[in-house]
Amino acid sequence: MKLFAIGAFALASLAAGSAAAQAAAPTNPGPVLPGVCVFHNERLLAQSTAGQSVQAGMQRLVTEVQGELAPYGASLQTEAQALQQGGQAADPDGSRMRAWQARAQEAQQLEQRRQAELQYTQQMQVRTIAQSADPILVAVYQERGCGLLLDRSAVYISNPAMDVTDIVIQRLNTALPSISFNRLEVPAQQQQ
Repeated sequence: MKLFAIGAFALASLAAGSAAAQAAAPTNPGPVLPGVCVFHNERLLAQSTAGQSVQAGMQRLVTEVQGELAPYGASLQTEAQALQQGGQAADPDGSRMRAWQARAQEAQQLEQRRQAELQYTQQMQVRTIAQSADPILVAVYQERGCGLLLDRSAVYISNPAMDVTDIVIQRLNTALPSISFNRLEVPAQQQQ
């Protein structure tokens, strides 16, 4: 059984922007373009206290799920070895093998359900951050007199003076210092 590439993905996707944000900047970034602002959502998710609490919470949930699934994998592996070593004599009518296959399928379905729950939980927590950050971003947009707000992921290099990410992170840290959550079940209508 594969044990969670989702864990690595969940953490990497939240922190992906931090490496890109630290790329070498030019010594002369060019002029500040009035009315043009840049915002880096990935950096908000990676550096805000709420984003960091989501990263920590997701790591906790991944560890819990791995702990829940590990006994299934160990049991299935032990039974598979016993069947293999015992050969035909250990399972003359094939009933043990059929039972093992049924348990393996159940374990796989459980793992898939848990992966879906982790993905859904992460989506809901990121949505919570976005809902809290949106009014802050709109306020900063208006305060800075932005006429155009560009997503940093679509901009290769920009003058750092046009970047509003730091002020949005500061205000979000005040408005939403952390998020506490548990694993969420995927609603039935989204499971299909």
